[in-house]
Amino acid sequence: MKDSAVLLITCPDQKGLVAAVSNELYRFGANIIHADQHRDHDEGLFFMRVEWSLGAQEQAFDLQAFSEAFAPLARQYNMDSQLHVSEIRPRVALFVSQHLHCLADLLHRHQMGELECEIPLIISNHADGEPLAKFYGIPFHHVPLTAANKAEGEAKQFALLETADVELVVLARYMQILSPEFVRRYPGGVINVHHSFLPAFIGARPYHAAYKRGVKLIGATSHYVTEELDDGPIIEQDVARISHRDQVEDLIAKGRDLERVVLSRAVRWHLDRRILRYGNKTVIFD
Repeated sequence: MKDSAVLLITCPDQKGLVAAVSNELYRFGANIIHADQHRDHDEGLFFMRVEWSLGAQEQAFDLQAFSEAFAPLARQYNMDSQLHVSEIRPRVALFVSQHLHCLADLLHRHQMGELECEIPLIISNHADGEPLAKFYGIPFHHVPLTAANKAEGEAKQFALLETADVELVVLARYMQILSPEFVRRYPGGVINVHHSFLPAFIGARPYHAAYKRGVKLIGATSHYVTEELDDGPIIEQDVARISHRDQVEDLIAKGRDLERVVLSRAVRWHLDRRILRYGNKTVIFD
């Protein structure tokens, strides 16, 4: 929603949490438009997302005063809390290699207003995506990477990201493994997508291997990137059925469709502040 604020909370599960948060918001005159919570009974953790309107009120909501007043409550309940405002649009960098279907989909959705963010730049280790970036009017930076110059190349990427004040990096089929330093610079701030054949079909031709095996389901997974390759907290997954009539080309086409949809959902949920990470899992609020 336009002109709204979102409060995300993670804390040990205990009585009175919902009432305490709601009462504090009520005390400041908040008009709550959405609230959701979840309990992980095994871990003993409580998660909450509250969104309230900042506009069309008799008196403007004082975010600074609320934040200061909420701090003692957060300490009392040992809360890890985040306060976000819709007016501040996250700045997102798109990384891509030679497969451009996810990049094209994200740029189109952004142009149509589906993704509430700014995209100040696109970075690629190949030049293939430059015409697409020019079409959408977004600066394109070609940073070639090899095993010999990877550290130098990532240093250039870091400089570009810092200059653009980027908060989120989206790997839109970026076929390079990020260094541990890169991941540490953006904890919880890098989203990737890949096919869901792993670990059964690894290598450069997974769809060919899956076709030879006669698979009946293909899928795609979007997740946060950690130092453990393709093992970060999963955000979204989807599948499509395959029949004996489908050829390798059909598997690849269906896989690309799944990658587009799964990645765009993951990015949109992140931008809408609907995700809370804990351990190697995520809570995705409706």
